[in-house]
Amino acid sequence: MGQPARRCRRRRTGGRCHGLAAGQQKGAQIRRQGPDLRRLAALGVIAYKAYGNWQANQANAPQGEPQTIDRLPPAQVEQHSQGILKALVAAAKADGHVDERERELIEGEFTKLDNDNELQSWLHAELNKPLDPADVARAAGTPEMAAEMYIASVMLVDEENFMEKAYLDELAHQLKLEPGLKLELEKQVRLNQ
Repeated sequence: MGQPARRCRRRRTGGRCHGLAAGQQKGAQIRRQGPDLRRLAALGVIAYKAYGNWQANQANAPQGEPQTIDRLPPAQVEQHSQGILKALVAAAKADGHVDERERELIEGEFTKLDNDNELQSWLHAELNKPLDPADVARAAGTPEMAAEMYIASVMLVDEENFMEKAYLDELAHQLKLEPGLKLELEKQVRLNQ
């Protein structure tokens, strides 16, 4: 990932490019609303609650305030947004393909967010490359970021679909999510849908 996503976030202060990340619903359908920072903050709140609940039950878990996206300075929000966008594009491919309708919806949302040609090129490259949970996981710089990327993916996929469920399991493994944290993240997503 790189410059296109960074430029998008710089121009759209406060991480407005996250509107795509925050506007997802199950089954790889994108809500036809513009970016909404409240939904992005909700992603951070869900991760914060799940991470806090998990920490409270772990003797050896790092203690302290989880650094979720809703609690970060703008420079760090950029890195989070790159990871979340990458996770969402990959999650859309988890059933083995991105059909034409899904592609049009994703591209349409990206165009609404920023009509930058470089960003569009990045999106096309992400959509066309093979699904690789390890590549997605490499974008997670912190455990909190990994949690948010996983939550965004869970919110997008249909857990009843075998391929999508297998993708989520492999993504959690590659993100190095503890099994208890994975369950807590999934629980918080269910409670907040």
